[in-house]
Amino acid sequence: MLARCQSASLLGLEARPVTVEVDLAPGLPGLQLVGLPDTAIQESRERVRAALRNSGFRGPLVRVVVNLAPADLRKEGPAFDLPIALALLAASGQLDAPLLKNLWCAGELGLDGSLRPCRGILAVACLAADQGARALVVPDSNAKEAALVPKLTVVSASGLQQLVSLLKQGPDAIPAQQASRTSAGQNTPIALASGGRPTKHDPSQHRPPTGDDANGPNSNEHDPDHDNPSQSLIVGQPLARTALALAAAGGHHLLMVGPPGCGKTLLSRQLPKLLPPLSRQEALEVSRVHSIAGVLAAAEGLVRQRPFRAPHHSCSVAALLGGGAMPRPGELSLAHGGVLFLDELAEFPRRVLDQLRQPLEEGVLLLSRARMKCQFPCRVTLVAATNPCPCGWHGDADHACRCTALQRQRYWARLSGPLLDRLDLQLRLERLSSSDIRASLCSPAMTNPSDDGPTPDHIALARQRMAARNPNGCLNAELSGLALGESAGGDSAVLERWEQAVRQRKLSARSGLRVLRVARTLADLRDQASISQGDLAEALCFRSFDHTSKD
Repeated sequence: MLARCQSASLLGLEARPVTVEVDLAPGLPGLQLVGLPDTAIQESRERVRAALRNSGFRGPLVRVVVNLAPADLRKEGPAFDLPIALALLAASGQLDAPLLKNLWCAGELGLDGSLRPCRGILAVACLAADQGARALVVPDSNAKEAALVPKLTVVSASGLQQLVSLLKQGPDAIPAQQASRTSAGQNTPIALASGGRPTKHDPSQHRPPTGDDANGPNSNEHDPDHDNPSQSLIVGQPLARTALALAAAGGHHLLMVGPPGCGKTLLSRQLPKLLPPLSRQEALEVSRVHSIAGVLAAAEGLVRQRPFRAPHHSCSVAALLGGGAMPRPGELSLAHGGVLFLDELAEFPRRVLDQLRQPLEEGVLLLSRARMKCQFPCRVTLVAATNPCPCGWHGDADHACRCTALQRQRYWARLSGPLLDRLDLQLRLERLSSSDIRASLCSPAMTNPSDDGPTPDHIALARQRMAARNPNGCLNAELSGLALGESAGGDSAVLERWEQAVRQRKLSARSGLRVLRVARTLADLRDQASISQGDLAEALCFRSFDHTSKD
């Protein structure tokens, strides 16, 4: 007897439909899997057998062939356990085959028949909704994630026996139990209680992010600054505060150079707090990337906080950009919509850093393989920090540098010119004096970054001006040359001063345009219609230090 069940396989950020076909034929008992399955799917034979037996179902004592169609699409992961088990039950007569018609399933089976979460459920749910699925069956832990897709009936179960009990109620049982929609258009997934009776999740747990809770506790990484706000206060460094505001408002990449202890890491961790909350579309896109990578928090379902990723300098190209035989997102794509922090930038291998050039420019990473091509979004704000030399004390007033001029030159040679060109804001930080730190300890209010410089409200208003003026509502850092010329609005004197500065400093065309973009963001923060000479002069300050100095 032949039975079918619908599922999906992941390819990049997308899901591809896969039909699980099970055929029972006379012969020696055994289960054969075909259709380019990986090792995890091959091992599902033992998981499915044990899950069926421990859930009270009988295993087939005949020859079983499981085909994953289309046969030329490579499949991976344990998400096919559930559709294989359901199709096997239908083929053996323990479940009516019509009950599986247009029913999509994904989930890993435990040996006791329990359903365990798997990655990429959000992409599977989007595909199931597009294909007009009657319902999508997922493990309980993936229910909130799947419920983010509107106009899709989501059924969650904790075990195989409970799920089969619901299906046996008839093909109309699931649509009859279809959950109501919340005001945001989300589903309320149907959950199965321990007795097999369907219950509904609390709709308030699925509300979309708003301005009040967008930076709430549902982050993929715990931020101690939320528990102790005093730790997030910045002491001194007024130029660095302005640079952070520019990076947050205009999406400009930032490079900070300074000796140990000057606050580079602390400053970098404040940037996500200056960014506006994720919109619903952005939150869904970020959640989808995290779901594909398998790092989405199952308890929340939706990423509401701007990502902050800080990979170690020993990471490989695949870890930073993504890759593998079946490509997965790397740290660059996991930071999509947020901040990618590269500490000790000069310690990264040059071949790794040079891979960032095109993705930073285009905001999309295209991975090509012999059999497939996939792309991952990577619109990030890059924040890089590094010491001025191998020992870290070059240029410091209190510590003598132990490095030779040749050592410093080799140290900076690890960073290519094209990569540095793409960093709009480059500034040198100095260590704070003990008197400044003591004053901040005695008067904490003086350390609040909102006391001087742009505030998050200023940044939000500046982004609104960009969205209303720029093509497609892009940020200033993404403006093309033509759009930049139209939106700059500066007089001829400002452009002449800019041209003179480009010639004197021997800036490349890319660097010169980035100076104009930073000046445009400064004007937006000050609610100015055009760039002034003061804006241009301040923008040039962020390219004023010479990192190749041998003095």
